[in-house]
Amino acid sequence: MSAGRETPADTIAAVATPPGRGGVGIVRLSGPQSRLVASRLFLSPRPGFSGLRPYILHHGSLRAPSGRIIDEAMAAYMPGPGSYTGEDTVEFFCHGSPAVLRAVLAAAFTYGARPAGPGEFTRRAYVNGRLDLSQAEAVAELVAARGDAQADMALARLSGGMGQAARELGLALDDLRASVCLAVDFPDDEVECLPKKSFGAGVSAVIDRVETLLAAHRRARPFREGARVALFGPVNAGKSSLFNALLGTDRALVAEVPGTTRDYLEEELDLDGLPVRLTDTAGLRQTPDAVEQAGKARGLALAGTAALGLYVVDGSVPFAPDAEAEELVGALGPDRVLGVVAKADLPAATPAPGDILAIRGLESVAVSARTGQGLPGLLTAVRARLLRDTGPPEPETPAPSDREAACLVAARDELLALLGDIRDDLPYDLLGVRLEAASLALADITGETSADDVLNAVFSKFCIGK
Repeated sequence: MSAGRETPADTIAAVATPPGRGGVGIVRLSGPQSRLVASRLFLSPRPGFSGLRPYILHHGSLRAPSGRIIDEAMAAYMPGPGSYTGEDTVEFFCHGSPAVLRAVLAAAFTYGARPAGPGEFTRRAYVNGRLDLSQAEAVAELVAARGDAQADMALARLSGGMGQAARELGLALDDLRASVCLAVDFPDDEVECLPKKSFGAGVSAVIDRVETLLAAHRRARPFREGARVALFGPVNAGKSSLFNALLGTDRALVAEVPGTTRDYLEEELDLDGLPVRLTDTAGLRQTPDAVEQAGKARGLALAGTAALGLYVVDGSVPFAPDAEAEELVGALGPDRVLGVVAKADLPAATPAPGDILAIRGLESVAVSARTGQGLPGLLTAVRARLLRDTGPPEPETPAPSDREAACLVAARDELLALLGDIRDDLPYDLLGVRLEAASLALADITGETSADDVLNAVFSKFCIGK
């Protein structure tokens, strides 16, 4: 258990709903004085009301220290250790006015609570043993999830999948350490106590399981971080029309006048759970207009950082190579460029632009933004290209966070070094040191040995109220 798992003695309060106006706003209290603070705030219209009873939703009013009624509200009391934080917890369900929520918080502070810090409710859940550190991290990921896939990955970790995997690896290392200890204690029976072949096989088996988890981390990364997909190409090729069609809304201005798009536009697009930042860049052409030149330069720079570039050309006119587009294609490479032959509803030019792109080593998809022809196939091709190196996450394998992946890498590196030590016939006690280091790295995943700076880094990413 970490030295950071102290028992908090004070009571904290915060708004648990997002900032802004809403139908309902929640104020959360947690700590030993939660029920006392709530009793001063909450007024029940029921005759003979004797206080908040556990796990019952009470209707009443919230009163400021001045006696003014702040709002009509519902209140719920959840005693520890069965609450989310493991402490006595009270939640008020008010109208979602910022003024009302500020007044409720101010009253709670007057009655003895203090403002909660970022992630402090979840940190208390960790301190009180309600969650391990992996589960606590998953809370923040679930709150920030941008699609179903990321939400599913976070929920799997919140359910304890990653912590369970880390503990199983730790138990496997414990068995290996026991073999080493036996060999150290009984050196006359070295061959029987620590057979090199079977011991090395046991280490390799743990490494394989670690590599499986690291592969899951790599597969999950696009779903967590999202991927930028940039549309680029000559003016009037149909980029903005395609941008609007993919989004299903008129986000970009479309006109026959060349240079209509002078700066890049960016919107979020969900590709079957994969979050994509779709970017429409200014059309490429030679122009004396300084504003258009600046917008074009920004668009090219942004497209150069994209996970995938969509090279949009007009399929109804003869293909005319553009030096800047060709340079960008060369910089990205064929694996990061997908050709899009737009205006497929119009008679095709001869030779077909798609054939010319193929000669240049680029796959292409023919689409019509006006009729929708080819759009589903384009989205499928984009998703497949973005996931080409990793594939989608596998539901049966938990996807580690970046922090957890770093712990796994540290453990794996120790075990790989251990295999070398075995081949070099190093003393058994040195083998035990390697196993101990790997075990500590795995224990950091669940927070069993984490230092306060690690905990602070994890919980600083939370919003206040969670």
